[in-house]
Amino acid sequence: MTTPRKKYSPAFKAQIVQELLKEEQTLTQIASKHGVHPTQLRRWREAALTAMPSNFAEEAQFQKHLAAITEQHDKVKEKLYTEIGKLTTQLNWLKKN
Repeated sequence: MTTPRKKYSPAFKAQIVQELLKEEQTLTQIASKHGVHPTQLRRWREAALTAMPSNFAEEAQFQKHLAAITEQHDKVKEKLYTEIGKLTTQLNWLKKN
């Protein structure tokens, strides 16, 4: 009878990779501490390091998108303030007449 595969949460994997990157303990020490095979830890570390540049690229894309949305918001806000000014002028004129 075979034992079922262990499943680790992404948060657990991230915590382990952070420990690996700190280099305060060896890979084998961390592996034995958490009960994970050292080869698995190497794979997680490599996956994290490979994915890291794309996280920064996504952040840059998000910042561009956020800037575009902010610009659109400012344009709409300016139009609304202009409309408020016109309506206020009309209201004041109607109150006088």
